Amino acid sequence: MIESPNRVKIDLSSLVKNLELVKGFLGPETKIMGIVKSDAYGHGLVPVAKVLEAKGICSLGVAHPEEGVALRKSGIQCPVVILCGIRSREDAAEVLARRLTPVIFDMEAVELLSAECLKRGKKIGVHLKVDTGMNRLGVPSERIAGFMRRLTDFNMLEVRGLTSHLSSADEPNPEFTEMQIERFEKAVNEGLSMGFRLNFNNLANSAGVIRYKRSHFNMVRPGIMLYGGLPSPDFPDPPPLAPAMFFSGKVLQVRDLPSDTPVGYGRTYYTPGARKVAVLSAGYGDGLPRSLSNKGAVLIRSRRCQILGTVCMNMAVCDVTGMEEVAVGDEAVFLGTTGGEAVTGDDLARWGNTISYAVFCFKKKKHIREYS
Repeated sequence: MIESPNRVKIDLSSLVKNLELVKGFLGPETKIMGIVKSDAYGHGLVPVAKVLEAKGICSLGVAHPEEGVALRKSGIQCPVVILCGIRSREDAAEVLARRLTPVIFDMEAVELLSAECLKRGKKIGVHLKVDTGMNRLGVPSERIAGFMRRLTDFNMLEVRGLTSHLSSADEPNPEFTEMQIERFEKAVNEGLSMGFRLNFNNLANSAGVIRYKRSHFNMVRPGIMLYGGLPSPDFPDPPPLAPAMFFSGKVLQVRDLPSDTPVGYGRTYYTPGARKVAVLSAGYGDGLPRSLSNKGAVLIRSRRCQILGTVCMNMAVCDVTGMEEVAVGDEAVFLGTTGGEAVTGDDLARWGNTISYAVFCFKKKKHIREYS
């Protein structure tokens, strides 16, 4: 079979190392929900989930019911939380049949779930989302007490925990995050005073895990740090995370260009002198962001080589001047470590003015993916 020259390798042992690092930030009673939505941030939903479950993680977090169904079909038994909730009767039936735990944030979902529970004679556990300032999904914190009072009429739904999301925990100024924690704490206390058990309250994302112990509550939700990325490219005092993804391609051609020669679409780069360049096998259609045009580097023979010109759909060009040994077929490392030199997801994010989340998720599913 003819194969793509591009490869994505996932080091599952790095995932385990990062999980242990997460545990080091937590108290002994704090549980972990491993976030595996969006194909585990591009690392592979099922392989990652199986490793996390084997390591005793409390639960897994996905975005939509279909991801939860895929986990159940693969044999995953631990609790699976549907972070974006449900949208239809079909969703309600699926989460009940598959023992999934939806997040609720409006009465429409409550009524759908309750009706399906009554139909089947089965209760369901849910997490209730509180909007503490992100202004995305959730019941506004100032209305959460009234919402919880209404929930007491739906005895087929068991609220196992409140959930919310920190919008700014990676920023230097802690003021907004501390306000969110206070709002969440108040909501939890109101729920407990009404008789809800609330054993799985969760607020902290990766940045919260690292920087705000007060945000840990009963359970935390690490995502990006499990995969070796930082909450933002210039995150202060970063912990020693182990990158789990390796993305590479091949040198397709080596060329000598004279001075003042344009390279690529739009002629955004002209050689300032004679240059040797290598044409590489991946572009933005393969997971190498176009925002890296004339920015950033790839690794060839353990040396950083500057990206020249505009990144194309399936090719990119880099500077290999002075590297006479470079040849067609050489490995080009776009993300990963080789020979003691590294290009991390946060490097790519910094060069491309984005975040490592987007780097990891970006269009790599079609490549051959190997696990170790």
